[in-house]
Amino acid sequence: MKSVYVVADNILSPLGRTTEENFANVSNGQSGISLHDDPAMSAGPFYAAMMAEGQLESSWHDESLEQYTKFEQLLILSVQNALDRTSIDISNGRTAFIVSTTKGNIELLEQQENPADAPLQEMELFATAKKVAQYFNYKEDPIVVSNACISGLLAILTARRLILSGRYDHAVVTGADVVTRFVLSGFQSFQAVSSEPCRPFDAERKGVTLGEGAATVILTSDQAYVTPNAIRVGAGAVSNDANHISGPSRTGAELSTAMQQAMKGSGLTPADIGFVSAHGTATLYNDEMESKALHLAGLLDVPVNSLKGYYGHTLGAAGLIEAVIGMHALQQQVVIPTLGFRSLGVPHPVKVSSQISSRPMQHFLKTVSGFGGCNAAMIFSK
Repeated sequence: MKSVYVVADNILSPLGRTTEENFANVSNGQSGISLHDDPAMSAGPFYAAMMAEGQLESSWHDESLEQYTKFEQLLILSVQNALDRTSIDISNGRTAFIVSTTKGNIELLEQQENPADAPLQEMELFATAKKVAQYFNYKEDPIVVSNACISGLLAILTARRLILSGRYDHAVVTGADVVTRFVLSGFQSFQAVSSEPCRPFDAERKGVTLGEGAATVILTSDQAYVTPNAIRVGAGAVSNDANHISGPSRTGAELSTAMQQAMKGSGLTPADIGFVSAHGTATLYNDEMESKALHLAGLLDVPVNSLKGYYGHTLGAAGLIEAVIGMHALQQQVVIPTLGFRSLGVPHPVKVSSQISSRPMQHFLKTVSGFGGCNAAMIFSK
């Protein structure tokens, strides 16, 4: 069977405009999370990883981006940076264009004095994806993946399957989400927002920290575009807890099933996995569930990290941003530490990475989970 490779990537976040900037800052232990005090966003101060004022504008190549929303600018700038790293022509009819997001242009709703005046078409996810695709002269219909917080990784999985089916030779997979009053208030209503920067898997964790950003990967099965350092995209799997709209499984069995199917589909065992890039939101129940899933999947001896302490939870972009960091960590044979972690606070002895370390490895496993009980897992290999 033919293989699918990542031949270009980008991360655009509070930690930088390129993957290289992001990876360097993460490797140095720098977080994009800071304290914000904006009455238009929240009645009180809150921690979040948000783009600095002027950060997006400094990335513009022309003033035409003024007509796009912040969400759309994130997508466009990320895709452009990734496209600049490969000669793949996305307008050749053999390239899929896939956009992952959970909320899209939802901030347009809160910008209206009267919600009835909201521009509904601009808030519709497919319309936004088509607008972004047309910026790059993409002629076909784009594909939107919006399945809670597994959207980014599910978009990569969808792209891989479309390429292996023969429908496409290449795929541009991009995802973004923005921190808005709507999103923040939603998590606050669950009393799930941490009063300090999040601390995944830690005994003293207090909840989630939100973040914003974008990431893009360009996939291909055409060996003519594959570079020596390209990452091979292995098998992936999706499962559902069927437990609760916002509460994860109490056993971890369903995420474990996705992990095991991803490994089996890639011909791997737990001993082959260099590290697990976990979802790790730092909420009480998510981290407990993940520890149970890791136990059931036989992965308790494998280093595990969460990148939420660097980026916050970027929702529909999380799976993409974290997968890209994982790919570069794999290439450099390092395991990134879990920022904020001090002492284990989950039921099983998960091997949480607390300091940067080096080890020989060929594969890593990325996992994500989301509202509605959705889970996804995927293998990436050198």
